[in-house]
Amino acid sequence: MSETIVIGADGVEQMPLKTYTEKAYLDYSMYVILDRALPNIADGLKPVQRRIVYAMSELGLKANAKYKKSARTVGDVIGKFHPHGDSAVYEAMVLMSQDFSYRYPLIDGQGNWGSPDDPKSFAAMRYTESKLTKYAEVLLSELGQGTVDWVPNFDGAMDEPSTMPARVPNILLNGTTGIAVGMATDIPPHNLREVVSACIHLLDAPNASVAELCEHVKGPDFPTDAEIITPPEDLRKMYETGRGSLRMRALWQEEGDDIVITSLPHQTSGSKVLEQIAAQMQAKKLPMVVDLRDESDHENPTRLVVIPRSNRVDAQAVMNHLFATTDLERSYRVNMNMIGLDGRPQVKSLDKILSEWLEIRTNTTRRRLEFRLDKVLKRLHILDALLIAFLNIDEVIAIIREEEQPKPVLMARFDLTDTQAEAVLELKLRQLAKLEEMKIRGEQEELAKERDSLEQTLGSSRRMKTLVRKELLAVAEEFGDERRSPLVVRAEAKAFLEEDIVSAEPVTVVLSEMGWIRAGKGHDIDPVSLSYKSGDRYNLVARGRSNQPVIILDSTGRSYTVAAHTLPSARGQGEPLTGRINPPSGVSFTGMMMGGDEGYYLLASDAGYGFIAKLAELQSKNKAGKAALTLPNGAKVLPPIAIAELTNSYVVAVTTEGRMLIFPAAELPVMPRGKGNKMIGIPSARLASREEYVTAVTIFGERDVLKVISGKRHLSLKFAELEHYVGERGRRGHKLPRGFQKVDALEAISPN
Repeated sequence: MSETIVIGADGVEQMPLKTYTEKAYLDYSMYVILDRALPNIADGLKPVQRRIVYAMSELGLKANAKYKKSARTVGDVIGKFHPHGDSAVYEAMVLMSQDFSYRYPLIDGQGNWGSPDDPKSFAAMRYTESKLTKYAEVLLSELGQGTVDWVPNFDGAMDEPSTMPARVPNILLNGTTGIAVGMATDIPPHNLREVVSACIHLLDAPNASVAELCEHVKGPDFPTDAEIITPPEDLRKMYETGRGSLRMRALWQEEGDDIVITSLPHQTSGSKVLEQIAAQMQAKKLPMVVDLRDESDHENPTRLVVIPRSNRVDAQAVMNHLFATTDLERSYRVNMNMIGLDGRPQVKSLDKILSEWLEIRTNTTRRRLEFRLDKVLKRLHILDALLIAFLNIDEVIAIIREEEQPKPVLMARFDLTDTQAEAVLELKLRQLAKLEEMKIRGEQEELAKERDSLEQTLGSSRRMKTLVRKELLAVAEEFGDERRSPLVVRAEAKAFLEEDIVSAEPVTVVLSEMGWIRAGKGHDIDPVSLSYKSGDRYNLVARGRSNQPVIILDSTGRSYTVAAHTLPSARGQGEPLTGRINPPSGVSFTGMMMGGDEGYYLLASDAGYGFIAKLAELQSKNKAGKAALTLPNGAKVLPPIAIAELTNSYVVAVTTEGRMLIFPAAELPVMPRGKGNKMIGIPSARLASREEYVTAVTIFGERDVLKVISGKRHLSLKFAELEHYVGERGRRGHKLPRGFQKVDALEAISPN
């Protein structure tokens, strides 16, 4: 289809739908970007904010005026300048009045204008009253002095300023947030003194780098006492690119045994923070905290009290956990996107923002001086005529009385312009007093001095810079204050690990043959005597601490992890293990392990291969587990054996042929997963046909007694009696005595 626009026979313009929708969407997006969502670099205001401030100034609501109902202002704004909803205008007013949202509020509100805990809790506009703050004069004071362009309002009935003639870079001082079409802006607030200092440095050194400017602008300055903990190099990178993020952390102190939070990050709700902490307490993820209190009041706007369980609780560790898991530490996106000097949206670096603003400010100052010079010259022009009239008053009066058209006669007689003649004709009788001539000469002298000064300043870039600097310093002197948000480098906060929170009580974990798992307190539980479901019975047991994980090995060699403290009590019959993990169908469970992360276990298959694994490396967060022991064809998993110490331990392996081999455990590799190395030699043909395989394996110490169990008989041997069976790893081993060649189990009995 052609993209050409055609005019139909009925005079209606026709165009392809694709062309129309593209144009309509582009027009809409440009409107949102330029006339709603993004601030202008000149005054740092969005259109709705600019219209509110201007409408209030037109209503006479200056800082020294009486308050007026906010509804009056909202009505003026939407009726004259901003044809949108009243709630949108009022919410913009509220934001500009909140000293916890704006670093330098523009509106002085009376009534309920929201609270830091709930900024949206403000009263309706029919109840609240407002006027402009003294700081708003920084934006408005030069408005009627020819400093800005004026544009028609939405219906063309009146004009409104396209920007405000701000005397300081309000774009950085109060910052702003906004979402347009395809772009957004997030500019944090800054300290007035720091920004003015950077501007003055840039006036002296126009090519100053961002690093040099960062010596003046240390970082953002929010209207809260909470700390900015972003490292200086990250802040500098943020200012260099115009994009980045920063982190804020609450202030706290210890009062006795209590933890008292005294300041929250920007726009953080104290009640939400307490809810987050309370939720952790209910979930038993914060057992070291017993109570919370909100003691905030007028004198202490933020005072949240966290009460530890005892004075032995490490307050710093608790706060580090809360910083990592609650809004006591927050991250803020920075995206310094604004409408620049060229009228286009762009993300700007700090040096570009200040350079462009100084260019705008210099131009504004020039326009103000030119406007004033024009006024001065016009007044001097008229004063010249008035002086001529006073010096020739009798003749002037005679001309006025006698001539039908006195104006051209006056112009011809005294060489006056039309404007001068009109001024002479408009003289009042009271101005003919003798002292009036002295006043005119005095005014002429003053205006002549002012004219010379203005012309000198306009003709000299150095004088212009000096004037801009002087005016910047005057604003900093009047409105500047100390930084509120301290810049502090802090270590990254880390949440408690689960094992840090759970008490380390001794537990016994029992798994039945049908896969039901449970845990009982203490190590003296007899797993066989517990109650089991009909047709079920005891299978595996592991003893450890409640803050340790339980690692389960299945018949395919995969390992799975469950938290011991989350298991049901051994007083019941437990719950299915498959509700917590997802093993392959048809597998059985052959081993359970517990202990510290540094604990070691022997993993082996009945094919005679094995290795030593560190317990931490067998853990898996995946419900499907992880591959641990690789099985040769036809081999089966042997129960894992705990190793107390690697150096003085021996591996004992026995085959179905009654052959036993003992070798140092240190000869086996320590690895996270795999098949392992050959422990005892079995001919491959016999192994493949399953004529011979390993029937039992254990770990044995030099001081232990080895118990060999064969049916109802058992044989107890000390290490000195086993010298015949000690050999190198992988050897064939030697046969046990007759009657013990069919070994059912091996046990290493410690003398302790």
